[in-house]
Amino acid sequence: MYETLTYSGGIHKGNEMRELIEDLGGFIIQENIIQMDLVINMAIPVDDVDKIKEKSNELLGKITFAPMAGTEIAIVSPTLARHHLPHAACDISEYLRRYGAKDNMIGLARGHGKGTSGISQEEKYLIEEHDVAIFALGSFKDCIIKKSFLYDDIDIPVIVTGAPEIDVDELPGADAYVSGLGRIPRRLKRGENIRALKKLVETTESILNKKRKYMGEDPPLAPSILVKDAIENQVPAIKEAYTPTPVTSQLDGVRVKLDYDTYHKDIENVDVKGRKLSDIAEVTKSHMYGYTLVKLLNESSIV
Repeated sequence: MYETLTYSGGIHKGNEMRELIEDLGGFIIQENIIQMDLVINMAIPVDDVDKIKEKSNELLGKITFAPMAGTEIAIVSPTLARHHLPHAACDISEYLRRYGAKDNMIGLARGHGKGTSGISQEEKYLIEEHDVAIFALGSFKDCIIKKSFLYDDIDIPVIVTGAPEIDVDELPGADAYVSGLGRIPRRLKRGENIRALKKLVETTESILNKKRKYMGEDPPLAPSILVKDAIENQVPAIKEAYTPTPVTSQLDGVRVKLDYDTYHKDIENVDVKGRKLSDIAEVTKSHMYGYTLVKLLNESSIV
């Protein structure tokens, strides 16, 4: 079992933290350097968390638990046009990152207006490549309810946000609804806004934990963080990919930000504990920029 943590500290002696993570058999999920600050999202064996805390104190850094680390979340807005984008969506994105999530903003091509809004099959496929989808909607109850067709057949857990109080039973296809997050033309810095964001974090964590528990009954053939580490070490082109998190962990796989047509053979041949990746996972072309999507097979799928 692994615990996901975030280390925040200076870049000075940052290598000592990286080396300790490796020595403990842990994994670096994501690393960011912002000027002179170093932020590392990591997965560490549960029994070794205290050793990481000790090293953090020695380096005058800070350790926080990151329950969403190793997940990829889609934040879906009706459109990304300035006249309709719910301003809350940007703050939702930034807030979830504090808890370790890797999130992607997705704007629907025809989302404006309750009478003309729509979602294409291509957009659904893209959303379903994530662990959870958060649909950031607006301020009118009637509009939010009538837009439930946007997500009622999405095959991953869906959280809907909006301004009014709405019973989730009124939103077919939604797993949860969080109020207090409608179209607000300012940053979400007031007390009621922060409380709504914290409620969204709690809701997202709860849904992710349910998904982890369900996956535990029929686990993947290898942990996604182990697959991530193997790809990073065995596919040289990853070192030349300058996109953020070139190998992004998900609960049931990874997104490799390399062109599928060019690199899928290299990725399929990656060795994971003596088995080819193609033997334990489905390697397909992502609907995001033609990247490579790896979805791990479950134990029950191997006869």
